[in-house]
Amino acid sequence: MNLLSFFSGAMGLDIGLEQANFTTLLACEIDKDARRTIELNRGDIDIHDDINQITERELDNILENDEVQVIAGGPPCQAFSTAGKRKGFNDDRGNVFLKYLEVIEYVNPRYFILENVRGLLSTKFQLSIDEFLQYDIDERLYSKPGSALYYAIRRLEHAGYQINFNLYNSKYFGTPQSRERVIIIGTTDQHKVPYLIPTHKEDAAGFEPIQTLRDAFRDLDNNEDIHATFGARTIEYLRLLNPGQNWRNLPESIQEEAMGNSFHLGGGKTGFYRRLDWDKPSPTLVTSPTMPATLLGHPIEDRPLSIKEYARIQQFPDNWEFAGNSTSIYKQIGNAVPVGVGRAIGNIINLHSEGYHNEEYADFKFSRYKNTSYDDFILNLHKQFEQTTLF
Repeated sequence: MNLLSFFSGAMGLDIGLEQANFTTLLACEIDKDARRTIELNRGDIDIHDDINQITERELDNILENDEVQVIAGGPPCQAFSTAGKRKGFNDDRGNVFLKYLEVIEYVNPRYFILENVRGLLSTKFQLSIDEFLQYDIDERLYSKPGSALYYAIRRLEHAGYQINFNLYNSKYFGTPQSRERVIIIGTTDQHKVPYLIPTHKEDAAGFEPIQTLRDAFRDLDNNEDIHATFGARTIEYLRLLNPGQNWRNLPESIQEEAMGNSFHLGGGKTGFYRRLDWDKPSPTLVTSPTMPATLLGHPIEDRPLSIKEYARIQQFPDNWEFAGNSTSIYKQIGNAVPVGVGRAIGNIINLHSEGYHNEEYADFKFSRYKNTSYDDFILNLHKQFEQTTLF
């Protein structure tokens, strides 16, 4: 199938889809270093810098020359992140999300893919109520947690799409990383696209074993590798820790000294002074491995994960070239969709296009969270008030 890719980044999603025999015709990415990464590796495709600047005429030219079956993209997630200010569609980045919906509506591909953070499931709609109500949405849902996603769902259903989604942990698809993201797939076909098919699971018959950091780094060539550095104070405490340990494993007498003001914060704070575990998947890769609360320390060396290690965890090919300085490259890789997840998305779309409609994995626990599937999300949203006219 032919693919238009938006918010392409370093092309992790695209590589996975290409491994499932998709062909990328266009990539759109506003970050100049990521765009240069695309040029270095896929210089033969049409490359754009800003989705807001793509005209209908440009889209028409593509559609005249090639049939487009799929649009894929992960609109910038900061506006929907539980760690951000949660401005939703009032954030400029949230409005780029709306532009992505417009492109889907205009091109009207057989399938669309939308990837985002878990926070999308609970973000409130904050544009005008008239905008919210034009897609036959009950006004009592306006500004409820989850109403931003519900708006997007209803708008795309209004455009003729059957939609399905869930919150997926990438470790179930062969990625050596425990990373959870919402994957929404829509189709103009009569039947919804089923859930992704998991290939890996802990100690379960019929599945491959979960991939670990040790698996990811096997045979890794560390020549000419680049990595960020820790400060002397961080290294001092890391040297007291073994693989898989964090600040809680420091001697109790120095824990408060090591943590400073963070010592009295709530939560587990498991990312502070964290050495990764050889025999577990990596935690979610963030845009920098040196941030104190999300530290990604090498299991035994006194340094953060390197760029090559980052790329292995996200399953980029070893020959994939990244443009920009090390800070930019860490960001590009950390923001990417793991290649294995992209491949799983491509595989389920291929199966669906051939008539596979069975929801074999409806009971599979893809995430540690509840109410993350399309059906559960809709039911949970309507539980927020006692009476509803939507059923």
